[in-house]
Amino acid sequence: MADTKRLAYSIIQFLHEQLGSGQLSSDAQESLEVAVQCLETAFEVSTDDTTLAVPKTLPEIFSAATATFPAPPQVKVDPTADAPAEEQIAEAERLKTDGNDQMKVENFAAAVEFYSKAIILNPQNAVYYCNRAAAYSKMGNYAGAVQDCELAIGIDPTYSKAYGRMGLALASLNKHTEAVSFYKKALELDPDNDTYKSNLKIAEQKMETPSPTAGVGGVDLAGLLSNPGFMNMASSLMNNPQVQQMMSGMMSGGYGAGAAAAPQGAAPAAAAPPGDLSGLIQAGQQFAQQMQQQNPELIEQLRSQIRSRPPECQP
Repeated sequence: MADTKRLAYSIIQFLHEQLGSGQLSSDAQESLEVAVQCLETAFEVSTDDTTLAVPKTLPEIFSAATATFPAPPQVKVDPTADAPAEEQIAEAERLKTDGNDQMKVENFAAAVEFYSKAIILNPQNAVYYCNRAAAYSKMGNYAGAVQDCELAIGIDPTYSKAYGRMGLALASLNKHTEAVSFYKKALELDPDNDTYKSNLKIAEQKMETPSPTAGVGGVDLAGLLSNPGFMNMASSLMNNPQVQQMMSGMMSGGYGAGAAAAPQGAAPAAAAPPGDLSGLIQAGQQFAQQMQQQNPELIEQLRSQIRSRPPECQP
């Protein structure tokens, strides 16, 4: 526990240094102040307790560690790489068309595969990354969409559609301030695009007005309900006979522990009351398992939203 407190002390000391740097916005300063209070409360430490200090500061320790274990190189598109052969270009275009066809029938996972194969053959085509970003967004993988849009913009900085799709992905991650900047860039390149204008207006409104449905466990319910991946998953689940049976049993009170089948020859057990807690928990667990199987990427996004919600410290 002593080492844990020393680590917490070093982190708090680093945060204090950042607060005094004068390089943070007022919102960032307030967030760091809350973080410091939370750490001091959780680990029962204070910067006044100099016995917890270590010989090196946290940045010095980190610098030494990164020198020993350098960060892996980032995946970047090399614009100077040899151009693909004509046969490869033609095959990549065919794969892109196949991906577009899968998008039309909402088979987004297959579309991702086709676009990925096209990228392997011709990694210098920004359209393939942008199209794959659209497929990722439909699947709820907004982080993947952001990465592909960045690659597309790196290849073609004048590609307005990449900026527009980047804005959509960022907005879906509740990063409305960043989304606004990308929508504005998209409009600079394509000033007559009504979709960019509409999306920019929505993002600006969300910057000013917090979503009234974003208060349940830190999860943006409005974003979920407008997420095609989530709605498709919900529709598929509710049409699943097993889920329908589970929900029917829960509503009728027959999904609790008391509704278990009795041994042969014994009197049947009494049905659980409609408000049986164990039945509700069991139904919730099974429903969550179904969701995990249907769309693991979306479930991971929900977990990320919950983990990233602001801490609430008691004064």
